Amino acid sequence: MRWIEVSIDSNGQEIERLGAFLTRVGVDSYIEEDENDFRSFLEKNRQYWDYIDDNLEQEKRGVSRVKFYLSDDEAGKNELERIKKELTGDAELSSARVSCAFVADEDWNENWKQYYKPVNIGRRLIIMPEWEKLPEGTGRVPLWLDPGLLFGTGTHATTRMCLEAIEELTKPGARMLDLGCGSGILAIAALILGAKSAVGCDIDEKAPQIAGDNAARNGVGEDRFKVFAGDITSSRRLRERIGGGYDIVAANIVADVIIALAPFVKDFLAPGGAFICSGIIEGRQNEVLAALESAGMKIEKHSSAEDWHCFISRF
Repeated sequence: MRWIEVSIDSNGQEIERLGAFLTRVGVDSYIEEDENDFRSFLEKNRQYWDYIDDNLEQEKRGVSRVKFYLSDDEAGKNELERIKKELTGDAELSSARVSCAFVADEDWNENWKQYYKPVNIGRRLIIMPEWEKLPEGTGRVPLWLDPGLLFGTGTHATTRMCLEAIEELTKPGARMLDLGCGSGILAIAALILGAKSAVGCDIDEKAPQIAGDNAARNGVGEDRFKVFAGDITSSRRLRERIGGGYDIVAANIVADVIIALAPFVKDFLAPGGAFICSGIIEGRQNEVLAALESAGMKIEKHSSAEDWHCFISRF
């Protein structure tokens, strides 16, 4: 089935009026895209990133619009004409402009998948979208993911460096802790490479379900992989639940969060254990290095790729 994607662009002052207008004319479901909301979200959550993609900023720049969808048939076209007529007669929405595009069901559900293909990582791993077929003769260990669920697909330089470090450090029977686990990709990689058990933690409340689903795709049950939601830097109770004695602790987050985590890492690590941290944008690596050394860690390896940095350190 095909749909009419209707966009109504306006200025920022009219965005709330547009929503009220659509409700009044019978459009119950719509999407608001407002640059002011985007900027506010960035400012309130700045501690969670150092870098915003230029394309995303460009996409949101100057945007104040609502979008909704109508069926691409006679009824939908009649409804569109009625809404346009009502909009023209609304003096409070004088700057509103209507544009239309056409979207098929398969565009929503399938087209994005063409951009995500199997990815070889290090010497042993291959990251596999669940709808792809494992290539024959690779000799690699597949890690199956649904990358549409949450962040962490193996394609970003920070994740690749972490996965390469995990491949190097994981020994049979190891215990692993993934801080900021997202999709669970790092913990699951350790488990399929021979780790005995893993624990994940993320501030996103969706992470336990999503990481658990990806673990199940790889034959990993709850007896080997547990995931918590919360902020370990502010919750002593959460830190106690996670416990210690981990052979590997990984944090693929951002510089500010890694700096805040550094004083707690020793409580999580087993003697001789390794701390992997990445997600560190060019220009912040020396701050992270100072925080790790201040916490008593010694840098064992420093990697960089595409303006991102990764450290492996031990006490």
